[in-house]
Amino acid sequence: MSEGVPGDWAAVGRAISGRVRELGWRQRELAERSRVSAAVVREIQLHTVERRRSPRTLESLSVALGWEPGRLDSVLKGSAQPPGIDSDVAVDRAVLWSRLDALEGRLEEIAEAVSDLKADIAAVIEHVRRDR
Repeated sequence: MSEGVPGDWAAVGRAISGRVRELGWRQRELAERSRVSAAVVREIQLHTVERRRSPRTLESLSVALGWEPGRLDSVLKGSAQPPGIDSDVAVDRAVLWSRLDALEGRLEEIAEAVSDLKADIAAVIEHVRRDR
């Protein structure tokens, strides 16, 4: 079933809310990790608007939440099964990859800041040497 087709959007919202709470995230973090706009995440999570959406929206949200890609589509259709051992491993792996991606981005920011500091220090040293 693709998005925009009638389904249990309230269940999708509850599933997202529960998982976001479980992970200790805010809507904005889910939006950033899934690359789904904060407004769309809010609409789906709070079940305020049911409109046709890109088929990738639920998939992106599922993956960002550490679930298999079709998890939220299954919830929408009312056929989601409780996670088992195999899906728990997939969830853990997806959550770890998501967190690693966030750490990698932060590390790049830190490396850039250190590089800028090195350049500033070199400029100060050069300035002090010229003034002697």
